[in-house]
Amino acid sequence: MCLKKKITGCGGKCGKGCSAVEEPEHKEQTSVQDVDWKDFRDHIATADQDGGRRWLYPKMVDGRFYKARTYVSWLLLAVMFTGPFIRINGNPLLMMNIIERRFSILGHIFWPQDMALFAVAMLIFLTSIIIFTTAFGRLWCGWTCPQTLLMEMVFRKIEYAIEGDSHQQKALDSAPFSARKILIKGTKHAVFFALSFVIGNTLYSYIIGSDALIHIIRDDPHNHLGGLGFMILFTLLFYAIFARFREQACTFICPYGRFQSAMLDENTLVVAYDHKRGEHRAAWHKDETHNHRTAEGFGDCIDCKLCVAVCPTGIDIRNGTQMECVNCTACMDACDSVMSKLGMPPGLVRHASLNSIESGQSFRFTPRLKGYVVVLTALVCVFLTLVITRPMVEVTILRAPGALFQTTQEGNIENIYTLRLVNKTSRDMPVELRLIDSKGKLSVMGGKPLLVPREQITSASLLIELSPSEIKGNHTELHIGVYSNGKKMDSIQTAFIGPRE
Repeated sequence: MCLKKKITGCGGKCGKGCSAVEEPEHKEQTSVQDVDWKDFRDHIATADQDGGRRWLYPKMVDGRFYKARTYVSWLLLAVMFTGPFIRINGNPLLMMNIIERRFSILGHIFWPQDMALFAVAMLIFLTSIIIFTTAFGRLWCGWTCPQTLLMEMVFRKIEYAIEGDSHQQKALDSAPFSARKILIKGTKHAVFFALSFVIGNTLYSYIIGSDALIHIIRDDPHNHLGGLGFMILFTLLFYAIFARFREQACTFICPYGRFQSAMLDENTLVVAYDHKRGEHRAAWHKDETHNHRTAEGFGDCIDCKLCVAVCPTGIDIRNGTQMECVNCTACMDACDSVMSKLGMPPGLVRHASLNSIESGQSFRFTPRLKGYVVVLTALVCVFLTLVITRPMVEVTILRAPGALFQTTQEGNIENIYTLRLVNKTSRDMPVELRLIDSKGKLSVMGGKPLLVPREQITSASLLIELSPSEIKGNHTELHIGVYSNGKKMDSIQTAFIGPRE
C-alpha cells in the first residue's frame, strides 16, 4: 500500500507503481505539487541535511484538547511529586528499592520472593499498553508519559513565560550576546536546573524511600557521599534531558514509538489528517468561499502549516501516521482554530482511523484486539490467584551446611536447620513452628520465642529431634506448620537425615 497515495494522493510520484490520481485544473496553486517525494521520510524533522541538530521552536497552542491535557497533567504531576510521601498502612504508595530488594506498590511490600508476582504484574502493564495502543494509538505518550508531561506542561510553559513564543525564542537565539540575552537565558536555565533538582530528588525518593531521602538532606553530607552523588547525577540527567535533549528522548531513545507500528492497523484511532477532505491544498484568499474552493477542486486545507508549527517533534501530520508523533493533539487544536476562523467545520485533523477516513467505518473491535483482551484477562486471573495465595510469612528451612545428624543419650536422632522468616505484613508477627504428621521435638535454639518485625527478615537456628521409630531410612520427609496467634499461615516441607537401616 502506498502511504503517500492513501494520505495525500501521490499522483504516482512515489515510485511504487501507484496509479495517478485526478488533479485539479489549477494544480500550480496546490502545495502538494511542491512536495519532493524523493526526500519524503529520508531524514527526521529534528535533523538537517548534514545530520546536525535542528532546534525546534514549537508555537504556543490553545484549545479544548490542550486544556484537557493541562487538567490531566495537573493530576498526574500531583501524584508523581507526592507519591513517595503518601503512606498506605505505613508504607509508601510506590517505592522500588532495588538496593535493598524491597518494593512497595499501593502500600503493599513485595520482596524478591514475590518476583513471579511482580513479573505477572509487569506483563499485565505491558499488555494493557498494547491493547490501549491497538485501540487508541500513542495517546500514552502525549497524555500520560512523564517525559511529555514534564517537557510540555512544565518546562515548555516556563520557557514561554521567560523567553516568549516561538518567534521571540528564535530571535533571542539568533541575536548576539548581550546583557539582556544573558539575563534571560541565565534565568531560564537556573529555573530549569532547580526544577531538575526537585525532579531528581523525587525520583531518588522512589528508589530509597522519602524517609531515607529526608535523612540524607538533613544529615551531614560527608556521611552520605553515595546518596549525595546520586542526587547530583539525577539532577544533571534531568537537566540535560529537558534543557537540551528534549524531543529526541522520544524519537531516539524511547522504543515505544518504534514497536507501535506492530500494533497499529487500519482500525486504530490515531491523530490523523483527513486527506479526502483536505486535499488538494491551496492558500486561502480573502474573497474566497468554501463553495468556490470546492468548485475549483481544492480541499479544506489552506496549507497554513500551523499544524507543523505547533508540533513538539516537528513533523507534518499531513504526511500520515509517523513514528515521531506522540499524539499530543496540538495539531488538532491548531487546525480547529483555523477552521473556526474560516467558518469551516472542525476535525480536518482529528482522532480517526484510516478506515473511518477512507470509508466512514466506525470503531471496530477487531479479532486481534479480542485476542489481546483474552491474554490480559488470563494474566489478571493468574495475578489474582498469586495475590490470594501469597503467604503473609515466607519461611525457608534448610539443613545446616556441613552438619550431620546427632544421636542423643536417649537414642533419638537430631538435625540442625537454618531458619529464615520474611514478614510481608505491616505488623509484627509472633511465629510458632510445629511438626505435622510426625512425633518429635522441634525447638528454636536460643530459647526465645520467634517474633518477626513487620517488613523484616529474621534468621534463627532450628533443632528437630525424632525417635528412631519415626525415621524411615536415611531420608525422612517432614512437614512443618507455621502458625501465628494460633492461625496456620503456611506449611513447608524439608528432609530429615538419619542412619542407614
